[in-house]
Formats: sequence, structure tokens, C-alpha cells
Amino acid sequence: MNTDISIVALSLQTAIVATAVTLPLGMFFAWLLVRKEFRGKFALDVLVSLPLALPPVVIGYMLLWAVGNNAWLGQLSLSWFGSTIAFTWFAAALAAAVVSLPLVVRSFAAALAGVDPKLETAARGLGAGPARTFLTVTLPLAYRGVIAGVLLGFVRALSEFGATIVVAGNIPGRTQTVPSAIFTRISTGDTEAAWRLVLVSVVIGIAALAVHNWLLRRSTAGQPRSGRSVGRSNW
Repeated sequence: MNTDISIVALSLQTAIVATAVTLPLGMFFAWLLVRKEFRGKFALDVLVSLPLALPPVVIGYMLLWAVGNNAWLGQLSLSWFGSTIAFTWFAAALAAAVVSLPLVVRSFAAALAGVDPKLETAARGLGAGPARTFLTVTLPLAYRGVIAGVLLGFVRALSEFGATIVVAGNIPGRTQTVPSAIFTRISTGDTEAAWRLVLVSVVIGIAALAVHNWLLRRSTAGQPRSGRSVGRSNW
């Protein structure tokens, strides 16, 4: 049981770190794709969305090539921290972040596209700077999509397996997350222990969806209903 708790804790840790990484990056890329026109926009869109089209093991191998012993990032990590990024829990978080980033960007982009640019222009005309306009106008109007993107990215990061097992391995107590632990237990025939982690995964997924729905209900509470009820109140 203690082993299961440590596995779940490590999975939550990697998913939280991955979500913290994808939140600012996803918002930045979504803002560029929705609000800006520039050369190379299509290339950026393809690059951001590429993890959706590639097998996760390919993403993992590319990350391993980027952070391994012979890569400059691996050498930099080795000189600074005495070890490479590969086959650490941070490598698992990095893999989860890369794989979940396209889903986060798409959710954020859809949310930003639903905000009328005229409202942002009006705020800028009243003297608000870009940062203040984004925080006080854009984000409050787009927060439902932002919430959906954050939770979607978190759940995807929590369930990541293919890229993680390549770049981080499946080391018990160090990089073994819930999906890799389930794979190991099924491979060894320990189905009872595998089912425990399966149930934990289901519970966490349901909890994330419940939080998402609760936040949406809370955000719409107190707002006037459109349609006939509004028309009656005007009369």
C-alpha cells in the first residue's frame, strides 16, 4: 500500500509540474495564434500541434535525444546538478508537458477566440496597458476555456505513458508513475495490484471532471438567463 501511495504521489507531482509548465506556454502560444499575424504562424501552429500527430514514443525518443548524455541540455544539467535530466522524475514531467501542451493550446485558443477584440481595444483606449487589459478584460471573459484547458492538460499529463517510459524510464521509487506501474504489474501477472492503481486513476479522473463542472456551475451562478426570462424582465 505504501508503494501505491508513493506511485500516486509521484504521478501527481509530475502532472502538477507539467501543468505549471504548460499554463504560461499554452497561453502565450494561444495568444500568438489567435491575436497576432506574422510570418511563420502556420509553422508555429504545426509545431505546437505536432505531439498530437506523433506516437508518444517518438516524442519520448526526441526528448531523450535532446536531454541525454550527449545533448547540450544533458551536458548543461550534468555540469550544474551532477546528473542529466533523462531518467529522472523531471524528465517524466517534461514528457507529460510536451504531450499535453497541444490540448492546452487548443483550449486556450478557442477561449481567446471567443473574446471580442473590440473590448480589448476599448480597454487600451481607456489607458490600460497590455498586461492589465489581458488580466482584467481578456482573461475574465475567457476563463471557462482556460479552466477547461488546465484540467484537460492535467488529466492528460497524469495519464501519460509512451513518452515518459522512453525518456524517464520505469524506475520504481524514482520515475515509476501510475501508468508505467500498471503496465509493470500487468506484465508480471499481478492483476490485483494493477486494479488498485486502475481504480485510483478512475477516481482522480472523475474528481478532475467534477472540479471542472463545479467551477463552470459556480461561474454561471447568478448570471441572468438569456431569452424569454430576460425579455420578461425588460417588460
